[in-house]
Amino acid sequence: MSELRQDLTSGDWVMLAPGRAARPKFLDAKRPVRKPTPKRACPFEDLERSGNWPLIAAYPDEKHWRIAVIPNKYPAIERSEACSVPFRYGIYHARTAVGTHRLLITRDHDRPFAALAPADAARVLGVLRDMHAAAAKDECAAYVSSFYNYGPAAGASVWHPHYQILTLPIVPAHAAHSLRGANEYFKKFNRCVRCDIIAVERKKRVRVVGETAHAIAIAPYAAKHPFEVNVLPKRHWASFRETPAETVGSVARLLQDVLRRMKKYLNDPDLNFFIHDTPLDGRAYPHHHWHIEIVPRVSIDAGFEFSTGIEINIVDPDEAAAHLSGKGARRGGKKEKDIRP
Repeated sequence: MSELRQDLTSGDWVMLAPGRAARPKFLDAKRPVRKPTPKRACPFEDLERSGNWPLIAAYPDEKHWRIAVIPNKYPAIERSEACSVPFRYGIYHARTAVGTHRLLITRDHDRPFAALAPADAARVLGVLRDMHAAAAKDECAAYVSSFYNYGPAAGASVWHPHYQILTLPIVPAHAAHSLRGANEYFKKFNRCVRCDIIAVERKKRVRVVGETAHAIAIAPYAAKHPFEVNVLPKRHWASFRETPAETVGSVARLLQDVLRRMKKYLNDPDLNFFIHDTPLDGRAYPHHHWHIEIVPRVSIDAGFEFSTGIEINIVDPDEAAAHLSGKGARRGGKKEKDIRP
């Protein structure tokens, strides 16, 4: 039976319709073999020769770099001598798109995030954290968007693993909407909504995909997409950029584990993951709890989604968590008990 579920943070509605697919077809479909771009044609193999030089940052150093940060040659947004300026076109509002668009490159041509050595994965998130912290000092920046695209259906146009970091002069609607909902919950209960979600999910053990010492992975109760997973620090940290290295490393290990599970149990889907951080305005956001959202690209929005803004998810999050655990069916054979009138 289909069910409408409301996201506790944003208030958005999602329709769960597992009856539309007894077993999602993509789980059994034969996936085309991924064909890497030859190294000789890769723009990230020799950064100096390809014109991606000088580097903005390199770890451990420029000569022996394992991680490099470079400007995007084809930026979506660019720096200017002045900050973003609002203006109008008659009844319409606009502003100049002023910001930065950078890439974080890892050294190995054939190692996506899931396949990195644990120390390298922790360093990737650590460098991203440092970049978020540096952006907070930029008076022209209001928000940082950091994300990873894996596979062509997820927007990856270059095989070599890389991560994108954009500073924006606005807070995007997706982030602002979520922040408003979290703030309303905080004002009502004086508690962080995601801390409460973590407590409930750890107790019920229905939608928990995995845990490390300082992190937890959960299939959201009102997941918009099949097999969507959120990875969160267990302890309350509002801002990614202020989170200690030990916690960031623990999140990185769990993120790798979830991605490896998706590769094994979901037929290696194309996917995106992104960091949901606080805005850069210097204000305190005690109601926010930073996290990473992972979205496998296994479904396509159609007329209903576009016309209503309501996503149809054909995979129950309870089933998604069980499947990613390797059991392939509801753990214990029982669905979480609902309280209904």
